[in-house]
Amino acid sequence: MVETAGRITLWGIEVFLAIAEERSISVAARRLGASPSSVSQQLSNLEAGLGAGLVDRSARPLSLTPAGELFRRRAQSILNEAEQARIELARADLARLTRFRLGMIEDFDADVTPRLLADMAGDLTDTRFLLETGASHRLADQLDARALDVIVAAEIGAPADWMEVHPLLEEPFVAAVPRGMGTGLDTLAALPLILYTQRHHMGRQIAEHLSRQHLTLAHRFEMDSYHAIMAMVAAGAGWTILTPLGVLRAMRFVNEVEIAPLPFAPLSRRISLSARKGVLGEMPGDLARRLKPLLSSLIVTPAVARYPFLEADLRLL
Repeated sequence: MVETAGRITLWGIEVFLAIAEERSISVAARRLGASPSSVSQQLSNLEAGLGAGLVDRSARPLSLTPAGELFRRRAQSILNEAEQARIELARADLARLTRFRLGMIEDFDADVTPRLLADMAGDLTDTRFLLETGASHRLADQLDARALDVIVAAEIGAPADWMEVHPLLEEPFVAAVPRGMGTGLDTLAALPLILYTQRHHMGRQIAEHLSRQHLTLAHRFEMDSYHAIMAMVAAGAGWTILTPLGVLRAMRFVNEVEIAPLPFAPLSRRISLSARKGVLGEMPGDLARRLKPLLSSLIVTPAVARYPFLEADLRLL
């Protein structure tokens, strides 16, 4: 084994930045897919190579020393240049791309994501694919931290200057109510509203829209699971506001609930593919073009067939 103690390595720098962002060796290790002991050793090797302590290990959470704060700025620039070099070498022949880190919202994990990865794997035969699924705001944070190369997520605000964005899909929010209960506002106002959690951007978007409509609706439950929400609606415990993607993820309950347009001003969200501008060349645009036929056949067409009122508002961009 090559001795790395006292040497400055790209892996050591990546480990240091993960620790600086997570403020925890164990959390950084989980993010990097390494053991805490390996991460700790890499940090020690980097500190030895630089001749300076970078992290105050006695603090909880961990904090950077003045030298660590200074090196952090340089470290990010080093990794940026290394990543740019990796992409430039692979750009002429994407089959040479050795690693691709993709973030996808959970809404796609049962159908779109497997098909996309299988499609890409057929072309990029030597590429190792790393998939992260989660809430849109968490994926955006991972893209910002350079822990992901590309994300497919709901737009959560104006894009940062460093982002390139490829719009994919727009979908309306809909009301899901117990079958036979009616979908008028007066009827729904008498039922408890089961809210999607406001810890996520989508839940905050719903709550803010209700506030703009000057609607105060009684609610006792706030949840982050489409399946749990739809199960409660099917059981008659209340009604909810979701998107068609959220409804279709809980397919086992769709025959027990009614889906209708919102009985007040409409609300929608956009799902886009985002990457760091100028880093991956034409690859983000190519991925967006691969995704749209999948979204059409796996999402839009079956959703509109089941709920024809969606035809004008559930659409590719």
